Amino acid sequence: MGTALVIIDIQNDYFPGGRMELVGSESAASCAALLLKEFRHAGWPLIHIRHVSTRPGAGFFLPDTSGVQIHPTVAPRAGETIITKQFPNSFRETDLLERLTAAGVDSLLICGMMTSMCVDATVRAAFDLGFSCTVAHDACATRDLAHNGVAVPAHQVQAAFLAALGAVYADVKGTDEILGTILSA
Repeated sequence: MGTALVIIDIQNDYFPGGRMELVGSESAASCAALLLKEFRHAGWPLIHIRHVSTRPGAGFFLPDTSGVQIHPTVAPRAGETIITKQFPNSFRETDLLERLTAAGVDSLLICGMMTSMCVDATVRAAFDLGFSCTVAHDACATRDLAHNGVAVPAHQVQAAFLAALGAVYADVKGTDEILGTILSA
């Protein structure tokens, strides 16, 4: 059995000038690119996830816009798997599970955007499906949120979601630590 890299929604709308800019998107994409480079070099399975908003009133990731495209930092190469989704959970109404099973994958290295939405939903679903998960915390980004009149800065949103995932659902590690483990294996 093996490990696959799953890169979630690193798309243009999340970057400066996009319709839903995240805090730290450029730094997170740079870290994800390092992981992608290593998986490509080793010939290990990798999957690009791309969200396309089809619900009425959606404000970003709209079909046929530049914002829906995967960011150049982690752009897929010919022959690499791209899965398009319409929900936060990358497994919902996609063939992600079938592709992972067919490739003999039992462990996932997950990175991407938005930590507090699609990364969280996908990691929890993967865990429930029996996958061992690692999240590259510095290869993920989110945004400021608010609840009940309380503003929550992105760095606190990021910390809270990653702490929750790290409690049960995944090992949460930095890119350097992950690459160190991969290169020493």
